[in-house]
Formats: sequence, structure tokens, C-alpha cells
Amino acid sequence: MKKQLIASLAGAFILFLWQFLSWGLLNVHGAEFKYTANQDKIMEALTQNIEEGSYMLPQAPPGSSHEEQQKAMENKPWALVSYHKAMDMGMGMNMFRGFVVDFVSVFLLVWLLLKSSSLDFKTALLASLAVGAIGYLTIPYLNSIWFKSNTIGYIVDTVVQWGVVGVWLGWWLPRK
Repeated sequence: MKKQLIASLAGAFILFLWQFLSWGLLNVHGAEFKYTANQDKIMEALTQNIEEGSYMLPQAPPGSSHEEQQKAMENKPWALVSYHKAMDMGMGMNMFRGFVVDFVSVFLLVWLLLKSSSLDFKTALLASLAVGAIGYLTIPYLNSIWFKSNTIGYIVDTVVQWGVVGVWLGWWLPRK
């Protein structure tokens, strides 16, 4: 259990550090969010017309039939909007929750790897990359198919962070 905890804590630190670099210093996800000079007008319109929440526009009113929903959307401009009344710049709880998620993710990967009777460096590295690929394919990439979004930053994150975690686990776990 001690080996699993050490592997998981160090792996979580690797994930957390890469996520900080990716979203902050390196701006790997910069292409996902564009600037518009009309942002003040747009924010004013949103503030006056919607409550806090996430929206897909346009939509037919609740209770509409499938045909009415399609007619409301077909061949029209559309948008995904996540609207919040104020930006909370306090990141303490978000960072804590992020680290916990990273820890649980690596802990589960380590648990799976330790079930292997022939665990070696290559197996740990490829399994780590496979776990990252599963996460990428089933969340960001699948969403990009439906919502036409850019996922280049996510594929970079997948390969780098899970690759480095795989190198760490491949070195640490097979040791006696």
C-alpha cells in the first residue's frame, strides 16, 4: 500500500504540475477561447436576458416535440454559453479539488497496474498513455465532434501528462 500511495502522490503531482503549465504558463489551450471586441455588448445582453447557467442556443421551449426542437435549430446560427454573474478569482478550493481528482485518477491507474503479474516499464508507460487516450477520446474529442470545438490542447495534455506519469510509474512500480 505504501508503494501505491507514493506512486499515486508523485503521479498526481506530475499531472497537477503539467495542468498548471498547460493552462497557465504555456497557454496550450489558448486556441480554445477567442477574443471579441464586442464582448462588452455581448455581456450586457447576456446579463439582461439570462440567469446563471449553461445554455445551448437556439432551442424550442421545454415540452416541445422533437420536430419542434429540430425546426428551432436547423440551419440557424448556434452557440454554447456558460454564464456566471461574477468571476471568482479564488483558486484555492479549485486547486485542491483538482489535485484530489489527479490523485484518485493515478491511484486507480496504479491499482490496475499492480494487478499485472509481469509489470515492466513498457507496460506502465503504454497503460498510462492508454488511460489518457480513453479520457481524451470519451470526453474532449467526443464533445468536439458534436460541438465543433478545438481539442489540440487536450491531445497535447494527454500525451505529455500521461506519458510522464507512465515514465514515473514504469520506473517506480516494478522496483522491489
